[in-house]
Amino acid sequence: MVFRNVIVCRMVPGSEDTVGDVFGYYDRTTRPQDLGVIGRILLSHHDLYLHVIEREQDPRISGQTRGLPAFQKIAEAIGPYVTPYPRYWKNPSDSVAKEFYHWAPDDGAEPAETTLTIIVQRIKPGAEADVARIFGESDAGPLPAELGVTGRWLYSIDDVFVHLLEQDATVAERVRQHHQQKPAFGKLMAELAPFVEPYRPERWQGPQDSVAKPFYRWRAED
Repeated sequence: MVFRNVIVCRMVPGSEDTVGDVFGYYDRTTRPQDLGVIGRILLSHHDLYLHVIEREQDPRISGQTRGLPAFQKIAEAIGPYVTPYPRYWKNPSDSVAKEFYHWAPDDGAEPAETTLTIIVQRIKPGAEADVARIFGESDAGPLPAELGVTGRWLYSIDDVFVHLLEQDATVAERVRQHHQQKPAFGKLMAELAPFVEPYRPERWQGPQDSVAKPFYRWRAED
């Protein structure tokens, strides 16, 4: 199972190509994999920047806790476009979202191909326990298997809620247009409604409007 950290910042809309090029250069000229980083995904959602860092193991277990190669140079290069989000921000670690729920099937079987969707919403301050409870009750039922869910990670930072949803790619494609019709899915959404809402309610027309858009991906080749 891949271990993921999620960094959340503000980003100047339209600067995706510039920020992606900076990471592209340093991912080519340094070796993040030497520090245990095996992949990264950069995404945007309205004025938000999300950076998903993938590792083979939790750095607290592996001992590989150093930052990215050329971290300072990267920070300086993207500084005009990427700025802290949390109101309580004091140092870079305050941009790392806190994981408060994780679920995976008991059988541990991994499909040949998975797809990862990053959903972004706002969360009512202090509602993490309620959101975790609601997902826990839902994940104990048949809905995850019906939707091909192979892993779920929930994070929060300030009032931002980030939901990493990993699915069997074959099943995800088959149910993509119909999952909202499932009664169990409607029940889940109704129970979450008091605690989470779209990041930009005035521009939201459906669940797809809460999905962050990737603009840069990198995977270690060795």
